[in-house]
Amino acid sequence: MFPRTPGPRRPALSRVAGTAAAAACLVIAASACSSAVSIENADVPAWRATALPTASGTVLEDAGKILNREPLVKDAADVPAGVYTLTMTCDGGGKAFFTVTAGSTKLAEAGAACNGSRERARITVPAAGRVQVSTASVDAPLIYAYHLAAGS
Repeated sequence: MFPRTPGPRRPALSRVAGTAAAAACLVIAASACSSAVSIENADVPAWRATALPTASGTVLEDAGKILNREPLVKDAADVPAGVYTLTMTCDGGGKAFFTVTAGSTKLAEAGAACNGSRERARITVPAAGRVQVSTASVDAPLIYAYHLAAGS
């Protein structure tokens, strides 16, 4: 039998470069999953201006930070009966949940993935009166904005 001849050996520098390239790919992939927004230091009005511009016919709107899991509630008195669109967005990872009520009647529940995209839900307010929107998340901290505007 013939003696076994070893194949070509990779130089040490080539092995190090390959390992460094693999590590760089892991770091880039991990950073792509992390939030680009620092929630605790976020400038809510500046973020809202680009994330969710104002809409005509808005009867209720809010923007802020959810730093813990407590729901944030905002309401408006004397909202006319009609069809409305709830447009919502959030950033920071996870999901935000929005519950719309009129009096003690739940009109809708909607959610938004906190990746900067905008979600919409149609809401029908059956009679004029007080409307309330509760915003919550189990994925705090995050930053959110919404508006409830007349129309489809």
